[in-house]
Amino acid sequence: MNSIQIMYPMLALVAWTFLVLLMIPYQRVKAVRSQQINADDFKLGESDNVPAQVSIPNRNYMNLLELPVLFYVVCIVLYLFSGLSPVTLGLAWVYVVLRIMHSLVHLTYNNVLHRLFFFATSNVVLSVIWIFFFLVVQEAGDLGLDSLPR
Repeated sequence: MNSIQIMYPMLALVAWTFLVLLMIPYQRVKAVRSQQINADDFKLGESDNVPAQVSIPNRNYMNLLELPVLFYVVCIVLYLFSGLSPVTLGLAWVYVVLRIMHSLVHLTYNNVLHRLFFFATSNVVLSVIWIFFFLVVQEAGDLGLDSLPR
């Protein structure tokens, strides 16, 4: 299996993160223009005056920069260790879909239980990917390899 394929789910999540990022100024400018808030409400982040439809994209963007860091790291090390398998690639795509679903729930109807389901499930999938990586490292150690060939 070509290890470069692990970059595609990474790139998909990066693209999604940038799309969510674009929602932040859109919602802020829209709210300022409609005089719901003024620009000073963002001097120190977000004031209490900022309505939910303006602050939620920002919070979702922060979510996409927190735990997914571990996803990016494991994808890169799987690539570097030539540890990609069809299972880990499939799990990577499942993780990306779950994170996008989490965002979609958060950015639309924002049901906390639905959001929790996608968040928790994505974390389980990410943990399984890390377990698979651990097994790759363990196997390399059992074989007496100081490093895995590329």
